[in-house]
Amino acid sequence: MKPAIRLCALVAAAVLALTACLNSGADRDGIMVTTNILGDLTRTVAGDAVEVTVLMPPDADPHFFAISAQQAAQLERANLIVYNGLGLEENVLRNVEAAERSGVPAVALGTEIDPISFSADDANGRPDPHFWTDPHRVRRAVEVVRDRIIDHVDGVDAAAIRAGADRYLAELDRLDRWMTERFATIPAERRKLVTNHHVFGYLAQRFGFTVVGAVLPGGTTLASPSPSDLAALAGTIRAAGVSAIFADSSQPDRLARVLAEQAGLHVQVIPLYSESLTEPGGGAGTYLEMMRANTEAIVRGLTAG
Repeated sequence: MKPAIRLCALVAAAVLALTACLNSGADRDGIMVTTNILGDLTRTVAGDAVEVTVLMPPDADPHFFAISAQQAAQLERANLIVYNGLGLEENVLRNVEAAERSGVPAVALGTEIDPISFSADDANGRPDPHFWTDPHRVRRAVEVVRDRIIDHVDGVDAAAIRAGADRYLAELDRLDRWMTERFATIPAERRKLVTNHHVFGYLAQRFGFTVVGAVLPGGTTLASPSPSDLAALAGTIRAAGVSAIFADSSQPDRLARVLAEQAGLHVQVIPLYSESLTEPGGGAGTYLEMMRANTEAIVRGLTAG
């Protein structure tokens, strides 16, 4: 074969190989995560091995936040999308589904952790997406993230990903033991939760609490209570002898205070970090920090008086 012909053949082969790589997803870049709580988990597992982009800003509401056209385009170029699912990211799901249709691998962690359902009275028995309030289920979520990164991010250092996951799993085990010890200081008859909306079902199941009710009906902050909803919950609180109402730190607690007044009892309104991390230094900059702060707040609220 003449040199010129051989060169042309080599160039053509290289172009075909490049095209095949592009079509197979080799041009995809990094991991996209919808919520900042899952973003913290994913970044901790990934470390420096792969870039992780989190769509939801600190102190935001996962039920409300939306993304830009540029971010939606980024989703369609990702190696992997990590999202909660179970109806949590109500304004972003269509973008995630569009990226999946274009061939981007995605994992809905809420479906992987043995989800529980809201009661029929709370949200017509729909799956509860707030699994992160149970560190044992977060442990499972971390294992899924680890495996998906290794499976779908080409060229990633699998040993580094496994090591990052192992370190974090050990942290979660310590957190779970510590929360168990702290909650054991609350008398059984006081382990009753009233919150701004239904967020702590998984925590209640894991650590032996009863969820008496929530100010906002259903499992989403998009709902609003009626006067009859408030009156009924006030009666329940009065009968249960609840000493504290827990309101999300990122939301106004006016409704919780109104409910406390309607209950006709001295009821504290205590802020918790329930659905979003804060900026670093804001009290819940990481998942571990958020859970420790919430645990101490619940213990303080239910053992006072």
